[in-house]
Amino acid sequence: MSVVKHKEQRVGVFIDAQNLYHSAKNLYNGAKVNFGEVVKEAIGDRVLIRAIAYVITTESGEEKPFFDALEKMGIETKTKDLQIFLGGAKKADWDVGLAVDAIKMAPKLDTVIIVAGDGDFVPLVKYLQTSQGCQVEVVSFGKSSSSKLIEAADDFMDLDKNPKKFLIGQRKTARARTPRTPKK
Repeated sequence: MSVVKHKEQRVGVFIDAQNLYHSAKNLYNGAKVNFGEVVKEAIGDRVLIRAIAYVITTESGEEKPFFDALEKMGIETKTKDLQIFLGGAKKADWDVGLAVDAIKMAPKLDTVIIVAGDGDFVPLVKYLQTSQGCQVEVVSFGKSSSSKLIEAADDFMDLDKNPKKFLIGQRKTARARTPRTPKK
């Protein structure tokens, strides 16, 4: 993909926090995403207009320090309560909210960066490109990203290429130990 990135580009970043959280957790032994580093790398030297993370709140409120950390990094948070249905099923989905915000802000942006690997965003990508004239970039872990989303985007940043840079608290896997020879 050949894409132009220049200093005057106005960029909006839309982060599906749950999508990245679960990808990192599943791919990298419970590691957490360094969202500040992800946004910094995705933007480069372009002009950030707005960065929004779409997050879910739970009854326990244990995620509050995470939300505070995002805001200290300059990432706005939009929250939605976790839905719990009869029978215990849970739903935490911000896809429509993220899409609506990206469409509403598109006239003020040159580039939209979607931080998620969810193939449900393909129609959004195509709409932003054809109807709004935006360059659309996707940032996510390639191993858990939709190939159709990657194909639709003007550019793709694969966080799997340098996981140490984009993760916090990655547990090291146990290495096989070589038995020691007893001292004589």
